Amino acid sequence: MRSCFSVSLLVLTLLIGGSAVLAGQSWDPPRLANGHPDINGMWNNVGSSHVPLELPAELAGKTLSKEERLELFTARSDRAKAVEWQGHEASRGVGAYANYWFDWFWREPVAGEAPALVIHPPDGQVPEMTPKAQESTQYYRTHLHDVAANMESGDRCLSRGVFGMMMPTAYNNGKLFVQSENHIIIHSEMIHNARIISIDSSPHVHSNITQWEGNPRGRWEGNTLVVESTNFRAVGNMRAPGSRAPQHEGRRMVERFTFADENTLNYELTVDDPQTYSEPWTVAFPYKRDNEYQQFEYACHEGNWAVPNSLSGARAEEATE
Repeated sequence: MRSCFSVSLLVLTLLIGGSAVLAGQSWDPPRLANGHPDINGMWNNVGSSHVPLELPAELAGKTLSKEERLELFTARSDRAKAVEWQGHEASRGVGAYANYWFDWFWREPVAGEAPALVIHPPDGQVPEMTPKAQESTQYYRTHLHDVAANMESGDRCLSRGVFGMMMPTAYNNGKLFVQSENHIIIHSEMIHNARIISIDSSPHVHSNITQWEGNPRGRWEGNTLVVESTNFRAVGNMRAPGSRAPQHEGRRMVERFTFADENTLNYELTVDDPQTYSEPWTVAFPYKRDNEYQQFEYACHEGNWAVPNSLSGARAEEATE
C-alpha cells in the first residue's frame, strides 16, 4: 500500500513538474480583446549593435554556444568603448562623434541565435550585388554631390528605408509599437519614420502606387507577427546593411516578429530584390522591451544645412581642380 502511494505520488509530481516546464517553454503574451497578441510598447535592438553583419572568416563552419557568442560580442563592444575621443581635429571628417553619443556605449551586448546578423545564405555573407546594381552604386559614389537627388535618401531626411529603420544603428534604436484592432504603427525616432501596417487582410495597394518603405500588410501566425511589404519606390541611393544600394520597385520584404518571452521579440527580415541582389537573404536579431527609453523630436530637415553645405563644398572643391 505504502509502495503504491509512493509510486502514485512520484507520478503526480512528475506530471505537475512536466506541466510547469511545458508552461515555461510556451509563454503566451497578453492579448487584445480581439485575441491578437499585445505588441504595444517600446522595443530596442541596441544590444545587437556589436554583432557583426557578416560571419567573420575565422568563425566559418564553427558552432558557438550562447555564452561563446556573448563573449565574442562583449569583446567587440569593449574594444569600441575603449577608443578615446581625440577631438574633431583628429577625427575622420566633419560630423564625427565621441563614443558617449552612441546608444551602444551605455548598453551591454545581447547574444542572439547566431554569431552574425546574416543567417541566410548559410555562409553568413550578404549576397553579391547584380552587375547593374554594382554599376549604379559606383555611379552614385562617384557623383554623390553632383545634385541633391544623388545623395543618400537618409542624408536628405527623406527615408532610411526598412533596413535603415529596423536594423541596429549608432543611436535612436528605440521603436515605439502602437497597436489598434486592425493596425500596428512602428514609429522610429530617427527621421520620424512611422510605418503603418494594416492587419485587416486588405490587399496591397495598386502596383502603380509606390512608397519609400513599401506597402506593408501584416497578419498574426500564432505569436508571430508576419509583415510582407511590396510596392517599393525605386531609389538609386538608399541605406543598406554594409553599404548603400539601389532599391527597386520589385523588391519584396518579409519580417517576422516572434514573442520569445515577456521582454524579447525575435526579429527576422528577408529581402528579395533580384535586380539588386543575386539571391534573397535574411538577417535576424532580438528586440528587447525597453520601457525606460524615451523618444524625442528628431527635427532632421529643420535647419538641416547638410545638403546645401555638401553641394556648395563640392562646387568649391571643383573650383580648385
